[in-house]
Amino acid sequence: MSEILSRFGHNGIAVELPIDSRGGTDHTVKAYLVEDAEAFAKVSDARDALGHLQAFGLGPIGELAVRQIDDADWLEAWKASVTPIRIGVFLVRPTWSDARDESAITLALDPGMAFGTGLHPTTQQCLEALSELRLDGVRVLDVGTGSGILAIAAAKRGAREVVAIDTDPLAVRAATENAKGNDLFVDVRAGSAADVAGTFDLVLANLVGATLIQIAPDLRRRLRTAGSLVAAGITKQAEPEVLHAFAAQGLGIVDRTERADWVRLILTA
Repeated sequence: MSEILSRFGHNGIAVELPIDSRGGTDHTVKAYLVEDAEAFAKVSDARDALGHLQAFGLGPIGELAVRQIDDADWLEAWKASVTPIRIGVFLVRPTWSDARDESAITLALDPGMAFGTGLHPTTQQCLEALSELRLDGVRVLDVGTGSGILAIAAAKRGAREVVAIDTDPLAVRAATENAKGNDLFVDVRAGSAADVAGTFDLVLANLVGATLIQIAPDLRRRLRTAGSLVAAGITKQAEPEVLHAFAAQGLGIVDRTERADWVRLILTA
């Protein structure tokens, strides 16, 4: 069913699994279509293909249901999924929440289309590192800043200068707006580590393993001697290759954490 619907759906399909399964028939497979002149024909073709699938007797298949989803439904559903969360010394909350914690440093975010709400394990691992590292007066570079959450966290913990970069224009815009929303100045730029001059006391890189391997030389050039590199977004499977790439640049591990198959490293030169 997933394969059939993916032929017609926009950006793939989604499979919803029940919390208490009563058998295979209560799984829901969804595809999202843009409502245009071809939508009706796509639905008809999908219904025919699912009908043919039933002929193989693989198991019961429910009727294809179609409903229209308004833009407002998407927005409200997304907002409902982003809730305040305490991570290390930080309270990460969406801008529409008034949650408070007097013992925490508040990060108010509107992620928009950029990565970084505080909910992903890799973001949490980086925020935990920023909760413990000495940041007073240091110069920080956040590579692949996304929503700007890590750059903002570093600035709120006392970094004297924070430069945040991302190759995605949406992320640059989101990070800029989020910094303003937290009454901070963060130097947000378009680009990657190779596009920044000088060295930094702390470099943050919450990316993916393949990207970390590719830009490892650039990350090393941005890191001053004895500075710290916080690297995250690394799966356990990719960790050996990432470590090899960093070792080739003279970087050694200071600390390592693992959560839900994601690895965060702190390295120094």
